[in-house]
Amino acid sequence: MINYLALGDSYTIGEKILLNESFPYQTVQILRKKNVAINAPELIAKTGWTTADLLDRIDTTILLKKYDVVSLLIGVNNQYDGKDIDDYAVEFEKLLKLAITFTGYKNENVFVFSIPDWGATPFAANRKTEKITCEINAYNIICKNITEKYNCTHLEISQAYKIDAADREFLAIDGLHPSAKEYAKWASLLASAISRIFK
Repeated sequence: MINYLALGDSYTIGEKILLNESFPYQTVQILRKKNVAINAPELIAKTGWTTADLLDRIDTTILLKKYDVVSLLIGVNNQYDGKDIDDYAVEFEKLLKLAITFTGYKNENVFVFSIPDWGATPFAANRKTEKITCEINAYNIICKNITEKYNCTHLEISQAYKIDAADREFLAIDGLHPSAKEYAKWASLLASAISRIFK
C-alpha cells in the first residue's frame, strides 16, 4: 500500500469545502479507480500556516518511518503576512529536504505545487492585485528553482488558477479558496505524476 503525506496550508486541507473534496483526497480517489493501492492521505496542514508554522508542526508530529509520496504546497501565507521572502527561501528548502527524507531519499517521489495567485480572486478585488501577483510570482520562482535543484517534481497550477479564478464554479464560497472542481484539476495532475512512478 502506498502511504501519502500532504504538507501545506489551507490549499491542502481544502478550506471551505468538504475534506474529501480537497486535492489530496481526490488524488487518492483517482488512483484507487486506477487500481492503485493507496491509503488515505495523511495531512499536516492548517489554514494560515507559513513555512515556519509548518516546520514547527512537523517537528512535534509523530510520523511514519517512511512515506511513498509527499506533496508540498506552502508559501501563500508568507506573502499574505508580508514575511521576508528570503526567510521563505530558507524555510522552504528545509521543508523540501525533510520531504525528501520522508520518502527515503526518493526525490522524484516528492511533488511540489506552485503557489496559487490569490490576487486573481474576487476576495482580492479591493486590494493591490498587481503587487500581490508580482510577489506571488517571485515566490514561485524560488519555489521552482529550489524544487528543481533537488530533482523533485514541480507541478505548475498557478497560471491555470489565475484564469479559473474569474469563474465562481472554481471557487469556494469565500471567493478566495478553490472549489472541489478546481482541486480536481490539481488532483489529476498529481495522480498522473504518481501513476508514472507506481506503474
